[in-house]
Amino acid sequence: MGEKSKSKGCFGWFLVIVLLALVVGAIVYTIKKKTSHSSKPAPVPGPPGAVEKKYAEALQTAMQFFDVQKSGKLVNNKISWRGDSALKDGSEARLDLSKGMYDAGDHMKFGFPMAFTATVLSWTILEYGDQMEVIDQLKPAQDSLKWITDYLINAHPSANVLYVQVGDPDKDHKCWERPESMTEERPVTQVNTSSPGSDVAAETAAAMASASLVFKKSDSTYSSTLLRHAKELFTFADKYRGSYSDSIPQVQNYYNSTGYGDELLWAASWLYHATGDKSYLQYVTGQNGKDFANWGSPTWFSWDNKLAGAQVLLSRLSFFHAKDSSDNSGLQMYRKTAEAVMCGLLPKSPTATTDRTDGGLIWISQWNSLQHPVASAFLAALYSDYMLTSQTAELTCSGHSFKPSDLRDFARDQADYVLGDNPIKMSFLVGYGKKFPEYVHHRGASIPVDATTGCTGGFQWLESTKPNPNVAVGGLVGGPFLNETYIDSRNNSMQAEPSTYNSAVIVGLLSSLVTTSSAVQSFTT
Repeated sequence: MGEKSKSKGCFGWFLVIVLLALVVGAIVYTIKKKTSHSSKPAPVPGPPGAVEKKYAEALQTAMQFFDVQKSGKLVNNKISWRGDSALKDGSEARLDLSKGMYDAGDHMKFGFPMAFTATVLSWTILEYGDQMEVIDQLKPAQDSLKWITDYLINAHPSANVLYVQVGDPDKDHKCWERPESMTEERPVTQVNTSSPGSDVAAETAAAMASASLVFKKSDSTYSSTLLRHAKELFTFADKYRGSYSDSIPQVQNYYNSTGYGDELLWAASWLYHATGDKSYLQYVTGQNGKDFANWGSPTWFSWDNKLAGAQVLLSRLSFFHAKDSSDNSGLQMYRKTAEAVMCGLLPKSPTATTDRTDGGLIWISQWNSLQHPVASAFLAALYSDYMLTSQTAELTCSGHSFKPSDLRDFARDQADYVLGDNPIKMSFLVGYGKKFPEYVHHRGASIPVDATTGCTGGFQWLESTKPNPNVAVGGLVGGPFLNETYIDSRNNSMQAEPSTYNSAVIVGLLSSLVTTSSAVQSFTT
């Protein structure tokens, strides 16, 4: 009886131990499954490696749209159907505003999105110039950037005056003609102390500060000029606060600004990178950060909203242990918000956005729908590279962990969708792939080179049922509707119009994917 009870007791304890072991094992398995990744960081990439052919070809294509959009007296023109145009732009103000780029399919020069184009192109060159150089695209990118910054320098004739527009958009949109044939008056519009434009002035400051870093080694004099303009413009934007949309109501129908706080933070962030002056870092991490940064609230990066871009840009300071980054609570908030942005993009994250097509494309707006997914993918690629180079193994999203490769996979998926891996099997990058839009909403592309038209005589080409006689090569069109359809019609400006700022973000994304290399830890060394 006693022996039997003893054996029963031992057996009972054995069962308890087995059950405990199973419970512990289940907990460990659940935790591993939840994190799904090893905490060991991936190896740091070295110099640029093997080139991915499809992204190389797509980047070479995308870069050409900057040449398509150039205004002024063209140098080494590579686009057969383009010629000199708008040579007298700015003459009414005794300025040379002939350079710069046309905004989209029309002939307006809008300073707000043009400056954003320059900032993103500068950022791309600074981060991925070594990768661009592997396929001979660095020099073309620098040339295109300088074509814009030459214009921006001339558009800033004095400390508190910035010309932000060439042309009257209402009148311009009543014409359909080649830019080379324009004879209409092209008035210029400025912001100043009595008609402020903190948003456009700060964005232009960001463009010039970032570009000053691009040209710092190759042309130090030009770099210094850009930096001087950037400082003056930032001071002007900050001291005389106000939105250019209020000062120039006409732009509300075209490029309406929803606020200027993001541009002030964005510009100060770039000025800190360009100068190392702590006052700019204090600007973004102090009261202005509290007022404008919306810490903890993810946003979409675009020509109008720069917050997500500033968050990622400032995150690199903490990733790479910049001298002023330790124990900076404001910088930590920018990085936490950047992490929230990334978590929202990753499709398997608990906080993933539901704003996607069935095919997986981020989809925020029916107008120019591709801007947001491409810009988001560019930021994701940057963040992935920061993590890899800094040996940061994981990104945690509500208890679930993700590797840098997960962010890169997301970026690739968005790029592949744009390049034709989508339900309609169409590339949205004009000139790339077997099938791409042929009825692009673009005046110069739609009118034969030998046609003679006045302001309105070219509308026959807008209405033509034939494909464009000229290819707006490299243009990234607006993109698909939420149901993943695309109407290839010249009159469909919602979907079929390319733009220079779309080109900036797709060039950034493709440059990040063309090969791999370690991230640049400092823009000034």
